[in-house]
Amino acid sequence: MSPEQTPSTLQLVRDARSWLLRGRLPVATAVALLMVTLVANLLIAENFLTAFNIRSIFANVIPLAAVAVGQTVIVLGRGIDLSIGTIATLSSVVTVSLVEPLGLLPAMLVGLGSGAACGLVNGLLVAVVRLQPIVATFATSFVWSGLALYVLPPGTAAAPRMPDVVVQGYRNSILGVPNAAWLLLLIALSWLVLKRTALLRHVYAVGGDEQASYATGVRVVRVQIMTYVVGGTYAAFASFAMLANSGSADALAGGNLTLVSIAALVIGGTRLSGGAGGAGGTIIGGMVLQLLTSLLVALRPPTDIRQLIDGLLVIFALALAGLWSSRRGGR
Repeated sequence: MSPEQTPSTLQLVRDARSWLLRGRLPVATAVALLMVTLVANLLIAENFLTAFNIRSIFANVIPLAAVAVGQTVIVLGRGIDLSIGTIATLSSVVTVSLVEPLGLLPAMLVGLGSGAACGLVNGLLVAVVRLQPIVATFATSFVWSGLALYVLPPGTAAAPRMPDVVVQGYRNSILGVPNAAWLLLLIALSWLVLKRTALLRHVYAVGGDEQASYATGVRVVRVQIMTYVVGGTYAAFASFAMLANSGSADALAGGNLTLVSIAALVIGGTRLSGGAGGAGGTIIGGMVLQLLTSLLVALRPPTDIRQLIDGLLVIFALALAGLWSSRRGGR
């Protein structure tokens, strides 16, 4: 290396290091984890690159990605929603129960409204009643789950189903790209639009310093309520993907999405204390978790230890992402 080249090379290294430390390191870590899990699947899963498997991966990741993005908005505002998975469940049973009497589009609008309404209740409990988010949403998770069981009790004879066109369309492809992948892109685009709104700027401000935000004129209570409404709306969108993927609703499904959504946003670099992170990394974190699930299926461990191995893989991913948890997450 010539003396003329050395300074410029060192400068490139310094610039790259500076870029990473300005909040991009958590997202870069999530991308690295995505590459590792992708390569592991390519090496271990024999049918990983088949069209059916790729469609299945994207079809299964959409509910998680949508719920995790909604959870991210709430966490950025220094909150958390332990009921967001059951909101998705309630929205799904409401939607599928109304498809036949109302039609598909009106039923989806009601389902969307039910998700937003659940988020509004959570937001009021946290921001107005001033309950701790983890306590309030833990309690409402039982309420939403109970309502879901009331709307569609397990074992219901002639349980309602989604139209075949929705189910088939969700599993099909356009231009060789799975429709679910297009929906994942839509979720990412919705975040890009949302991030440019005054609401999200205020959410970041409130999450970073609530008192300072209030002092500068930010309507903190309104912002906190709206984070839960947005989160509930994303949960309703996740419920549509759940319905399209399975063809019907299950009042006992969806609860596991809550904790997995938190894992996805942590892997993606969002700080649980609020004010730093973003849904871009969260979506990557969701893909990492889905690829870990695919890897576990390919490994075919004994049934009695499968859940143990699944948990260890998630802990490993969280531990790697957590190495940078003390740094400011990228947006």
